[in-house]
Amino acid sequence: MNQKRKAAERRGRLGETAAALWLNLQGWSIVARRVRTHAGEVDLIARRGRTTLFVEVKTRATRAELDLAIDQHRLSRVAAAATMLAPRFARPGDDLRVDVILLAPWSLPRHIRNAWIG
Repeated sequence: MNQKRKAAERRGRLGETAAALWLNLQGWSIVARRVRTHAGEVDLIARRGRTTLFVEVKTRATRAELDLAIDQHRLSRVAAAATMLAPRFARPGDDLRVDVILLAPWSLPRHIRNAWIG
């Protein structure tokens, strides 16, 4: 793995940790991290009450770059993975959501709730 890719991987892992802490502060419990399926990967899975979140985390160097960090293709992969993972992580009757958390240095996380409505 080249240096640029290693730095991006490290930044992504730090972002996932920051997003998990952000969700914890909001009362969510993290039940899984970096869960892979053949359809895609979910960065974080969290629960609070009767809701299970499947979260895509994007970390960028600047706040301006966050506007281009997520697109419908990426969200559709997360939603497909969430559909596959729901029987494993959600309880019967839970509301399921696909959320996105966008992170950049020196700014609060941008939490997009119900990012995928499919």
